[in-house]
Amino acid sequence: KAAISMLFLFCGRSTRSIEMAAFKPMGVKDVPADKFIAEYAKHLKSNDKIHLPTWVDVVKTGTFKQLAPYDEDWYYVRAAALCRRLYIRPGQGVGHFTTVFGGRNRRRGAKPEKHAVAAGGLIRHIFKNLESVGLLEKSTAAKGGRKLSASGQRDMDLIAARVNVELQQF
Repeated sequence: KAAISMLFLFCGRSTRSIEMAAFKPMGVKDVPADKFIAEYAKHLKSNDKIHLPTWVDVVKTGTFKQLAPYDEDWYYVRAAALCRRLYIRPGQGVGHFTTVFGGRNRRRGAKPEKHAVAAGGLIRHIFKNLESVGLLEKSTAAKGGRKLSASGQRDMDLIAARVNVELQQF
């Protein structure tokens, strides 16, 4: 919980200025997405449990892409983004994430652009890799999908607590 103190003195008038104390995030939802994904990707890379496939520098992330990603650590970043999305909304499957990580298909000539889905095999490979480490497990719900295991959720909460978050001053 953020400690908030209010000061009511300013030149004899009664105005409020809020002074924020140090904010300590307790879970993944307390941290901005970009900062958490970067930190968790670094954690997954340093963990040495996730093994990169040999084709990681050649594969495209969707049919609408022309080249492979330029970032060398894109596999870990994608895995961290998938874990974060499953933390927020468990029970999602490969089909849902192909839509989420999809983009615009621009190569249609004079026809309007359309949404194109991401590579499902790549997302499935990341899921299987994370399952073999013990961070994910298959959901027992009627719709199926994946969810975080207890150790995966605990791991993500610990990483979120280490992220430095600065709040705005009002």
